[in-house]
Amino acid sequence: MAREAVIVGVGDVPLKDGKVVGGGSVLQVQARAAKAALDNAGIPMRDVDGLLVAGLWGVPGPGQLPSVTLGEYLGIFPRFADTTNIGGSAFEAHVAHAAMAIEKGYCDVALIVYGSTQKSERSRTLGGRPPVLTMQFENVWGIPQPVGGYAMAARRHMHEFGTTEEQLAEIAVATRKWASLNPAATMRDPISIDDVMASTRISDPLKLLDCCLVTDGAGAIVMTTAENAKAHGNKPIHIRGYGEAHTHWSIGAMPDLARLTAAEMASKRAFDMAGVSHDAIDLVECYDSFTITVLMTLEALGFCKLGEGGAFVSSQRTAPGGVFPLNTNGGGLSYCHPGMYGIFLLVEAVRQLRGEAGERQVDNVQTALVHGTGGTLSSGATVILTNN
Repeated sequence: MAREAVIVGVGDVPLKDGKVVGGGSVLQVQARAAKAALDNAGIPMRDVDGLLVAGLWGVPGPGQLPSVTLGEYLGIFPRFADTTNIGGSAFEAHVAHAAMAIEKGYCDVALIVYGSTQKSERSRTLGGRPPVLTMQFENVWGIPQPVGGYAMAARRHMHEFGTTEEQLAEIAVATRKWASLNPAATMRDPISIDDVMASTRISDPLKLLDCCLVTDGAGAIVMTTAENAKAHGNKPIHIRGYGEAHTHWSIGAMPDLARLTAAEMASKRAFDMAGVSHDAIDLVECYDSFTITVLMTLEALGFCKLGEGGAFVSSQRTAPGGVFPLNTNGGGLSYCHPGMYGIFLLVEAVRQLRGEAGERQVDNVQTALVHGTGGTLSSGATVILTNN
């Protein structure tokens, strides 16, 4: 009989003013998130035999061996490990990899974990990314990384399609409205388009409120077989389709500055595998490192045509009460952003599909699309989930 992989648990750690409540090292906050997810699933830590982790922010040294280090700390001995790191989209890719591993019998219970204490440690700066590959030809000119690369894409999109700064501001305002409904969100005070437009210019045309937060954070996801989920009395979240791709590292090598090719590739595979249309998607959780990320992602996913993203998000279409619920926990723009945000997209989608999102719960959610973006619009990974 074929084994089906399902999601059975999610967890995260509480934040206050963007920092982990109670403090702790990056390993400690990951352990807390892992325990929360396993408790949510009703599965003991000793049953975990698959471990997927991307990065250990705050753990020094190039030879981190992330899964080995975290596995030792958690006291588990996984027989399947995956440390794929393609940036913020890594965790959507991990869901796909864990599903394949479970379905093939490489493991029975997979734990996906990420955590960062970058705000507490003041380890995130505009100093940029290492001058590897073609990035060595960009950094010398003083481009602030990563925001400078996203700003270049935003300016190109504006040049080609007439997208405006006010349209980008619509995304920040709508996302903050969702955050106001989330007690766990770092930034909950309402903002207006005028507020976004008047905020400090970081890298033209992107302003402070176009940019994601810098916070701590940790999240975890537990996956197992549908049979095991039934034995534990869990209501499973089904993984219907997935895809991943990456196209470049430095912004100078991006195939088309106004087009998110990686997201187009990843989402096409996910939709083809799931066998559903865009009309079947009730909820979208997509990476919002910057407002331009959201706009270009919506176009790449096919919810609107290339160049029409600005019009699509106008009039608060994606806000609470709008016809297109998007980033319902407040996103990286207002909820949290601990370096790589993609795992929190999945946590929120699962909670929405279970009807456990509290005041921000969207009615009648049965199918959710989750899309992560990594690097400088470099990588993309898409997952389509259902609750039936």
